[in-house]
Amino acid sequence: MDINRLFEDKNYLEKEIEIFINKKHIKIIKPNKELIESHLKKARHNLEFYKLNKQHNKFNDWLIVTLYYSLYHSALALITNKNYASKNHYATILILIKEYSITKDEAKLLNELSINKDDAELYTSLKDDRHDASYQTNIKFDDKTIIYYENKVLEFINKTEELITQ
Repeated sequence: MDINRLFEDKNYLEKEIEIFINKKHIKIIKPNKELIESHLKKARHNLEFYKLNKQHNKFNDWLIVTLYYSLYHSALALITNKNYASKNHYATILILIKEYSITKDEAKLLNELSINKDDAELYTSLKDDRHDASYQTNIKFDDKTIIYYENKVLEFINKTEELITQ
């Protein structure tokens, strides 16, 4: 995924989204406050599991997985808030970029709360590390990496909750 191109080339972003709509990996849905709340609840639930287990650095690979899914459910809450559903992780980030980064008015209104390039890069970086943690046979995540992701995921979830309550 070329994050820079997604942010710089709106036509490319729209084409990518259209592909996922045609494949039915992205759907337009009716407003659903309960689903938004369920995704936020699941994000917090996963974060709670992470916190209960973070002292066990022998399992840092699973901590990465837990942090990723906490972040992912937060992202799903955001896209549900814009009346989308996604069955694909890449499609989810496309909708986040489209709906929370593109319009200048929304960016001004949300200012610091808007989803930006760093948030998108966090999502894709953690997604890649989650994949490695799930499928690689070695354990490569040190405590510093875990703490970095913990802080970033917590910031993202807090930002999500603020965006949704506005």
